Formats: sequence, C-alpha cells, structure tokens
Amino acid sequence: MTNNWKERPIEVLLVEDNQDDVELTLFALEEQGLKNKIKVVGDGAEALSFLWCTDQYAHRNPNQNPKLILLDLKLPKVDGLEVLEFLKSDPRTQLLPVVILTSSRDIQDVTKGYTLGTNSYIVKPVDYDKFTAAVQELSLYWLGLNQPPYF
Repeated sequence: MTNNWKERPIEVLLVEDNQDDVELTLFALEEQGLKNKIKVVGDGAEALSFLWCTDQYAHRNPNQNPKLILLDLKLPKVDGLEVLEFLKSDPRTQLLPVVILTSSRDIQDVTKGYTLGTNSYIVKPVDYDKFTAAVQELSLYWLGLNQPPYF
C-alpha cells in the first residue's frame, strides 16, 4: 500500500445489484455527512475488474484501493462469496476491510463469509430506519474509528 492513504479521499466500494438498496445505502451515507468518494458496481465481475484495474477500470490507479468494501452476496455474474474469496486470497487486496451487507440469514453464508475472511457480516434490516441506522453505524466505525493496517 502507498503511504499517501490518508492524503487521498476515502473511497467506498459498494457492490450491490438491488437499486433500492443502493439508493438507501447512499442516502444513509449522505445523512451521516460523509463526503467520501463512493463507487457503486452492480455485480461481482465488475467489482473484481474495479479492484484489479482491468477492463473499463484499466486506467484506475491500483495503489488507490477503497478503504471499505460493502459487499452483497446474491450478485449476478460472480457472487459475493466468490468475490470475497478472490479478495482475501490476493496479497494486493487481502487486507481491505470487507463488510458483507446482505439479506441472507443462512448460517452457511455467515459461516462461509467468516471462513473466507470477511471483517463483518450484517443482515440488512427490512425496516427503512433500521437499515439507515445500520449503514450509518458501520460507516462510522469502518471509516472513522477503525485503524487500517496500512498508512
């Protein structure tokens, strides 16, 4: 990782295919007062292209990874658990904080998520206010309080 991590804008990668959840998440982050650069991708393949700077993201600086990845599990093309497995098995991305934000309460998904190295597993609340509060709390922690292992 580069030493200028704190000097550049914080970047959140939101990997979510449900447009309603994208809008709610973005609204919750805006309500939190975050002025962070947020990149939204709608499937797992695009997330991997973004992170590995391939295809339409070939111009992106590979040394400027997001500070936080919010990852849904049920994604088209490449599912969230596969994305997580790729992330945590590559030295370039293994330290990136990944928070699974999904509607799945399936114990197999939870267990596999943690086995593959997720930093947190959050089930999306159905209630609008609870969903907004959950996104705000996780962003406060991961973007404000958490100390990443790089500077």
